[in-house]
Amino acid sequence: MRKTTIFSITLLPMMIASGMMYSVLPIYIAEELGATKTQVGSLFTLGAMSGALAAYISGRVADKYGRKPLILTSQISFAAVMLLYSLISDVIFAYPIHLIEGVAWSTLGVSAPTLIADLTRKDERGEAMGIYNSTWSVGWMIGPILGGLLSDLYGFRFMLRVSFLTILAGTVASYIVLKSIKEEIREFSA
Repeated sequence: MRKTTIFSITLLPMMIASGMMYSVLPIYIAEELGATKTQVGSLFTLGAMSGALAAYISGRVADKYGRKPLILTSQISFAAVMLLYSLISDVIFAYPIHLIEGVAWSTLGVSAPTLIADLTRKDERGEAMGIYNSTWSVGWMIGPILGGLLSDLYGFRFMLRVSFLTILAGTVASYIVLKSIKEEIREFSA
């Protein structure tokens, strides 16, 4: 249980950064990039579509090659999303970025809980998933207020770059923790 708790905590920076971004992203896209409400809506639809399409593939890849590479790849991808969003000047460039974002979320959403289930005894899985989900919630409690505050004080682009650095720190922590965890696939032990 300890290793799953520590792993979950390494995802906290990503959850904080995502809370920072998503709380202000529609405002950023509209105010800074001049997007219409329809464009903002279509952007989020595109991200959800790419995530839906990538989920099945991510699951198959995670089963074949392991969860750890996908977890790290999704964190790196999401960090790149933050940095790219801070650099664009037109809404048209947000579309490919949001495609990447959807795939990154989907990949993490498949691989991280699966790894936790793989590493956890049957009688502790519910508790382990509770800890994992609590980490998401804590990140989403901290992130939106921090994202709003940083955006108000220093601007959207600064907030996105802070998010980028926050995710990079979390990715390094995840790498260190995941390197020390032996993946123990518990097939059919449900």
